[in-house]
Amino acid sequence: MHRTLSVFILLAMMISGTAHAQKIDIQGHRGARGMYPENSIPAFIYAIDQGVTTLEMDVVVSADGKVVVSHEPWMNHNICLAADGSELTGDDKSYNLFKMTYEEISRFDCGSKENKSFPEQKKVFTQKPLLSDVIATVERYMKGNTGYEFDYNIEIKSSESGDGVFHPSPEEFSDLVYSLIDQYLPWERVVIQSFDFRVLQYWNKNYPEVRLAALVENVRSVETNLGALGFIPAIYSPNYMLLNKKVVDELHERNIKVIPWTVNDPDKMQELVKMGVDGLITDYPNRAKEIGLTLTFDKKK
Repeated sequence: MHRTLSVFILLAMMISGTAHAQKIDIQGHRGARGMYPENSIPAFIYAIDQGVTTLEMDVVVSADGKVVVSHEPWMNHNICLAADGSELTGDDKSYNLFKMTYEEISRFDCGSKENKSFPEQKKVFTQKPLLSDVIATVERYMKGNTGYEFDYNIEIKSSESGDGVFHPSPEEFSDLVYSLIDQYLPWERVVIQSFDFRVLQYWNKNYPEVRLAALVENVRSVETNLGALGFIPAIYSPNYMLLNKKVVDELHERNIKVIPWTVNDPDKMQELVKMGVDGLITDYPNRAKEIGLTLTFDKKK
């Protein structure tokens, strides 16, 4: 089967009266949460089919030291069911993944339950996958179907209050993730992101070759956040509502790429592109595709 790349995220824009071709990194948030169960292999495959250039995902750690793809370090009753299909009872945090082996984690169904926040999401029986299984599966799919390589944006979910309770220390957590990824992927295709600046500071010191993204949800200035971080990251990734063109320009002057989250409205996507952002994180890569922001490729026998 022969595949050729037909479009490479080229958006023609008028800036100061001149045409400008801008490359946009479209990232499938938790795969494609709007259409398939979040952080699941079906969601990642769907995102690839929509032409994303980056798969965005979150990782936590099990009791037996496995790196698991999951947004929360516990079972969320809004998206997960018990092994027998029954509803989870009690406090979600009592289903602490850091206190469960991966064999125990894999018994839960985190895809068959209706997600009322995402009415278009298809119900698919699926477990929280190992990061190693995600990489192995989507890399095989890439080689057989797309004709282009995509990147991975991997968020390390940690906080000071969660140290030793819901996850290892930032140092142990980071070393575990680094060791696993290093077995599977070239680092030029990987970004590590976190809201926990301790994580980013550790990676910057110990793994300086890795691109880092500072996740931001506060209203403090760029100057204040970068001062707290203590170094210049490759990417500044704020809530999209915190951005305006002045902030985008300020970050670009520092040679920092700007990739906001989580942008689901096509009009807002286009507005942010006009501001000059370098990428978008979205639950709906299909919507980005519909307005011409993602890659397309032909499949020919």
